[in-house]
Amino acid sequence: MTAPVLVACAHGTRNPTGRRLVAELALAARRLRPGLVTTAAFVDVQPPTVVDVVAGLATDGQPAVVVPLLLSGGYHVHVDIAGAVAAHDSAVAARPLGPDPRLAAVLSDRLVGAGADPRDPLTAVVLAAAGSSDPRSVADVEDTADLLQRSWAGPVTTGYGSAAQPPVADAVAAARRGGAERVVVASYLLAPGHFHGKLAEAGADVVTAPLLPDERIAAVLLDRYDAALSSR
Repeated sequence: MTAPVLVACAHGTRNPTGRRLVAELALAARRLRPGLVTTAAFVDVQPPTVVDVVAGLATDGQPAVVVPLLLSGGYHVHVDIAGAVAAHDSAVAARPLGPDPRLAAVLSDRLVGAGADPRDPLTAVVLAAAGSSDPRSVADVEDTADLLQRSWAGPVTTGYGSAAQPPVADAVAAARRGGAERVVVASYLLAPGHFHGKLAEAGADVVTAPLLPDERIAAVLLDRYDAALSSR
């Protein structure tokens, strides 16, 4: 029996580097799982839409698993992607990539690579996410901060680019008021784009690179695919 198509569904970005890194993530999943058919879809900014991709596969008689290339479960996961698969018995949606201990490990590596010391109690980390008005998304980001805190001596707090509180700049200021000698923003974003570009304005000493590229994220992607299949 042919395995369902893995529909890697990203937010979408106009940033060319961001587009390339997201495309390479799907290719990395294929390298880890030879023979797996993958295709891309998006919930915003760029085509093709997840609705069109899932409908096209259903018309062709191909089952699909939509894996959100998103780090938390907000509107795009619970409304856009859920709606796209609801109309087709042959399609199922997986849960988003985060939270996951492997993503926290990538974050930690990005922090160390930027010169931050995980043993220094006076180095504070602000985990910077895109943000969502959906409390489930905020809870997922908080869970990721808790995972990161396990390997970090200084405080780990959260900040958001939009829709949720506090804004990243406010979280950075609060960390300084709390006694941090150094504040590092950990970019909890998959790739460069609108939100990552704004992090440099938040007033931190250092801003880390986004999570991609990293093969561990492709492994998470495949795990989400497998879990969705086993739950059908």
